[in-house]
Amino acid sequence: MIKSGDEIRQAYLDFFESKGHLILDSAPLVPKNDPSLLWINAGMAPFKPYFDGSLEPPKKRIATSQKCIRTNDIENVGKTARHHTYFEMLGNFSFGDYFKEEAIVWGWEFVTEVLEFDPDKLWITIYEEDDEAFEIWHQTVGLAEERIVRMGKKENFWQIGTGPCGPCSEIHYDRGPEAGDSKEDVLGGDGDRYLEIWNLVFTQYNYTEAGEYKELPNKNIDTGMGLERVASILQETETNFETDLIKPIIDQTVEMTGIPYQKDEESLTAYRVIADHIRSASVAISDGALPSNEGRGYVIRRLIRRAARYGRKLGFEEPFLYKLVEITAEIVKGVAPDLKKQLAHVKNVLKSEEESFLKTLEQGLNILEEMLSQLKAEDKKVLQGKDAFRLYDTYGFPLDLTEDIAAEAGIKVDQKGFEKEMEAQRKRARAAREETSFSSGEVEKLYSEFKDQIEEDNFTGYHSLKEETQAIGLLKDNQKVDKLSQGDQGDIILIKTPFYAESGGQIGDKGVIQNENFEAEVKDTVKKAEVFVHQVEVISGQIELNDQVEAVVYNNRRQATARHHSATHLLHKALKEVLGDHVNQSGSLVAPDRLRFDFTHFSALKEAEIDEIERKVNQAVMENYPVETAVKAIDEAKEMGATALFGEKYGEEVRVVKMGDFSMELCGGTHVNATGDIGAFKIVSESGIAAGVRRIEAVTGEYALDYFNSKLDILNKTAAELKTEPDNLLDRVKQLQQQQKDLEKELEALKQKLAGSKKDELIDQLQQIEGVNVLTAELEDLDNSALRNLNDQLKDKIDSAVIVLASKADNKVIFVASVTKDLIEKGFKAGDIISKVAGIAGGGGGGRPDMAQAGGSKPEKTVAALAEVEKIVKEIAG
Repeated sequence: MIKSGDEIRQAYLDFFESKGHLILDSAPLVPKNDPSLLWINAGMAPFKPYFDGSLEPPKKRIATSQKCIRTNDIENVGKTARHHTYFEMLGNFSFGDYFKEEAIVWGWEFVTEVLEFDPDKLWITIYEEDDEAFEIWHQTVGLAEERIVRMGKKENFWQIGTGPCGPCSEIHYDRGPEAGDSKEDVLGGDGDRYLEIWNLVFTQYNYTEAGEYKELPNKNIDTGMGLERVASILQETETNFETDLIKPIIDQTVEMTGIPYQKDEESLTAYRVIADHIRSASVAISDGALPSNEGRGYVIRRLIRRAARYGRKLGFEEPFLYKLVEITAEIVKGVAPDLKKQLAHVKNVLKSEEESFLKTLEQGLNILEEMLSQLKAEDKKVLQGKDAFRLYDTYGFPLDLTEDIAAEAGIKVDQKGFEKEMEAQRKRARAAREETSFSSGEVEKLYSEFKDQIEEDNFTGYHSLKEETQAIGLLKDNQKVDKLSQGDQGDIILIKTPFYAESGGQIGDKGVIQNENFEAEVKDTVKKAEVFVHQVEVISGQIELNDQVEAVVYNNRRQATARHHSATHLLHKALKEVLGDHVNQSGSLVAPDRLRFDFTHFSALKEAEIDEIERKVNQAVMENYPVETAVKAIDEAKEMGATALFGEKYGEEVRVVKMGDFSMELCGGTHVNATGDIGAFKIVSESGIAAGVRRIEAVTGEYALDYFNSKLDILNKTAAELKTEPDNLLDRVKQLQQQQKDLEKELEALKQKLAGSKKDELIDQLQQIEGVNVLTAELEDLDNSALRNLNDQLKDKIDSAVIVLASKADNKVIFVASVTKDLIEKGFKAGDIISKVAGIAGGGGGGRPDMAQAGGSKPEKTVAALAEVEKIVKEIAG
C-alpha cells in the first residue's frame, strides 16, 4: 500500500504519465522572469505563460510535483495541524486539451484506485451554478447526489481580477467525528475533520472589464493536491507534522535537545516551527535566495530568525539550524535534489545568519522583556510604537519578531505608532541627502539630458576599438561636475564611443579613456536612459568637461567576448537542429571567459545529444562562415527567416547577424568576422534551472584550450596515481573495479557463512505466542541476499513458524519475513506482516504469503517494528 511521501509523489506522476502527461521537474522556488511573484506559491505558477498563451507549452498535458512557499499565515505555523510556509503541490495541467470530464474522472480514479481511499469517506464540493460538474460527478463517476455539495463563489470559483477564471471542484476527506466536532468541522471549514485534499480548477471564462464572463475558446485545467495532507491521511497521523515529510526533522531536533516532542504546548509548537522553517529556508537558499533586508531575502531572514528564536525555547544557545540541513535534504531529495548538492553552501549561509541574529536577539530580548514586564505590572496591553521602533532602529530587532514575542505575553504592538516613527526617520534621511543626491527617477532624467548632445549613431564599436571623441558629460555621485581628478570614481559620457554597453546578455566593455593630461580606466559600460555611460576610475591627471579624448577598448577582452557571443548563435541553431524547433533562447550571459545559454526544453539532455550539439557548433566553426551584419526593417528581417528572441522588444529597424547559411538572428551585440575566429567550442555543463528551461555553459578560444589542458592534467595525474599510462587508464580502472567486485563477492560469501553459523543460535530464540512459533531477530550488517538466505535456512530447519529478520545499514533497515505452509492456511501471510512491520520503520514492502521483504528509512525504529510481530500474531491467532 502507498504510504510514504516519496511513494505518493511517484504514484501521482506515474499515474498522469500513463494519461499522456509530460512530467516536468519542480521549478525553483525563486520565480524566473515573473516580477509579480516573490516565490513560486502554487503548482501552476511556473506555467503562467502557458495559461495566458504568451508561450507555447512543450506539451498540452503536463504534471508536476512543485515545491512552494507561502508566508501569509506564518503566525499560524506550528500552532495548527496543517499550516506551512513550505509545502509540495501535486498538479496536473491541460492547456487547451482535456477538460472537466477527464480531470474529474482521473481525480476520482487516482484517489480511490491508486491511493485506495474509501469512497464513503470522500465528499465533493462544486460551484453552485456548475451543473456540468455535478452531472459528471453524479452520472459519470456515480456519486450519490447528497455527497456532491454546491457552494458559492467565495469557496468554489477561482478568479483574480479580470482575465481567465472559472469554477472549482474540491475533493474532501472525512476523517470522522473523532477528528473534530466543532462548528468549524464542516466542508470548507477550518476544522480538522474534513480535509480538502485536491482542488480542480476549470478555467473556462474570461472576465472582462465590462463585468461579463465570456467562454474561452481554449479551456484549461489547473489542479492542486497537497502532498503533506495526503500523506497525513495515508500515514494516519494526527497532523502533517507527524508524516515522514517532516517528522524526521523533529526527531533529530528532539535527539539534540533531549526534550520530548509533545512535552507541552510550547515545546510542541517550537519543534513544528523549526521543522517547517528549516525546510523553507534550506530549499530556498539552494534555489538561489539569500537572507537580506528586503524582498524574498527578508522572508528567508525572517524564517531563520523565527526558527532560531523558537530554538532558544528548547535550550539552544548556539547556532543549530545548519545541523538539520542533511536530514532535510534527504526528505526533499525527490523534489529538490539540488539541496543535497549544495549542503556546504546552505549550511554556511544558515550558520552565519543564525550567529548574526543570536547577537541581535540576546540584547534585544533583554530590553523587550523588560518592556513587557513593565507593561504587565501596569496592567497595560499595548507596547507603544516608539518603543518597538527603538528596538528596531537601535538593536536591529524586527517588528514582526517583537509582535510574535509580545503576542505570547498577551500584548499588542502599536503598529501605527511604529509606522509613524519609521516615516519620521525616512523624512530625516531624505532631508539629509537632499543637497547631495537624487531619486532614481531624477538620475534617469539627468542622463536623458545628454541625448540631444550625442551623435545619432554614437556607437562606433562594431568596426573600431579606438575613437577620437569628446567628453560631453562628467558625473560623480550622481552629480554633474566640471572635472574628475586622480583617484575619483565617476561617469564619463562621450559624444561617440567604441565601448559596447551591457545589453542582450553581453557584458559591457572595459578599456581606457585618455589624453595627454589624464588616464582613466573604464571599469564597465552601461546604458542609462539609452545613453552609453562609461564608469571610470581616474588613474592619473585630470579630465575636464568638453576635453578631447581618445577612447580605447581592451582588444583581447572584446575579441574573447565576441567569440563567445558568436558561439551562442551557433549553439542556438545547433540546439534547434538536434532537439527540435521548440527550443528558444530564454536568457544568456556573454563574457570574455565563458558563455551561458538558457533555452526552453522539457527534459535533461542525453550525453549523445550534448555531443551532437557540440559537434555541429565546431563543424560550423571549421566551415569558417563569414559573419555578415545588416540593418533591416523588422518585417523584412523576419521574412528573411531571422530568429527573433522571445520576449525581446524590437524597433522598426533591426540588426541582422548572419553566419553563412547556418544561422541568422536579430542581434545588437559584437561578433567575430568569421566563425573560424571562434576557435574551439566546448560545452562544460548542462543543467535545469526552471520547469521547461535548461542551461548550457560553454567556453571558446583560449578558454577552451585552458579547459582541455586542465582535464588533460587531471588525466595524467590520475594515471600516475594508479601507476599506469594515460592511454591505459580505462583498462586499469576496469581492472580495479573487477578486483573490487571480487572482494565484495568474497566478503558476501563470508557474511553468508557467518549468518548461516548463527541459525542454531537463532532457533534457540524461538518463542510461542498463542500457540504459534515466532522468531524475530535483528542481525548486524547483512544485505538483502544474506538476510533472505538466512531466512530460507531457518525455514528449512523449523517445521512451523512465522519468521521476521531485520538488519540495519546505511541509515536504512531491511526486513525479510517468511511463513510456513501450515500457518498460511490459518491466515498468516508474510506480505501482510512485513507491510505493517516496515510501516513502523518508515517504509513499506510486500510479497507472497510465504515470503516477503521490505525496507524502512527509520532504522532507529527497528526494535519497535519487530515488537509489532507479536501483536500481529496475537491478533490473527485470537
